[in-house]
Amino acid sequence: MHITRKDLNEMHRVRRLNLINGITGIKPANLIGTRSKTNIPNVSIFSSIVHLGSDPALFGFILRPTGEVPRNTYENILETGYYTLNHIHESFIENAHYTSAKFDANVSEFEKCSLTEEYLYNFPAPFVGESKIKLGLHFVEELSIKSNGTKMIVGEIEQLIIPKNCLDDKGYLRLDQISDVGIGGLNNYYSLRRIKSLPYARVREVPDFGSYKT
Repeated sequence: MHITRKDLNEMHRVRRLNLINGITGIKPANLIGTRSKTNIPNVSIFSSIVHLGSDPALFGFILRPTGEVPRNTYENILETGYYTLNHIHESFIENAHYTSAKFDANVSEFEKCSLTEEYLYNFPAPFVGESKIKLGLHFVEELSIKSNGTKMIVGEIEQLIIPKNCLDDKGYLRLDQISDVGIGGLNNYYSLRRIKSLPYARVREVPDFGSYKT
């Protein structure tokens, strides 16, 4: 099948949305926890988390255009400067999924979706109690993407909470041991399994893969 930009432009909106959202493959599944300055907690699912660097430990996520649609996560981050990232596991996929519903700003998704609002180590934003890997971040900056009106929100890690049984002696995470899940598109969830662990790639150690085709 060959699909051109013209085909995409003429495609039914929902079909195009489903195709383009899933075409990059499996994305990380996280819940972002925030709290407003009036102490109303918020939690919402995001699949756009991206690693930006390890020193300092920076992560970004994409926020769709604000416009007329309320973005409580965004507003809370700007107001308080803090938020959490929480991995999603197979045991609470549905709870996590329905946090994407457009609840009013004065409604807690923790309560509506039966997720546990948890505060740890004096961090001001709520973690998700059901999550086994939790990150507490402070807001660093926002970057506007002019081509479509989205924003990248950049944060730095202040707290990192992980179970000992999923971290090896080299610092690698075994996400399959805690039933982490990934997202394909907007609403398809996949289990994770580590297939192989390979060494850091150095030119002198590249195997002989045979002749290159020209």
